[in-house]
Amino acid sequence: MNTIHIIVSGRVQGVYFRAHTKKQAIKQGITGYVSNKKDGSVEIVACANQQSLDSFVSWCNKGPLLAKVSNVLVNDHSITESFTQFEIR
Repeated sequence: MNTIHIIVSGRVQGVYFRAHTKKQAIKQGITGYVSNKKDGSVEIVACANQQSLDSFVSWCNKGPLLAKVSNVLVNDHSITESFTQFEIR
């Protein structure tokens, strides 16, 4: 299992980005969380095998229909908690 930290910028709040992210994560067997940040971006911590994470990051670059993603930053993340599901925070 790998864990990554993703920051998605652009028009990503107020467009159901978190709800669609959760649905996509569950579909791909990813655990972790998604949350809105005060600066208008969305933060995601995702835990899964590399193939699922690659596919998930690809989806994050597009997002749901109403989103306009301008930037996606992906970094490795050291796990400080374990996840059994994917949640919206």
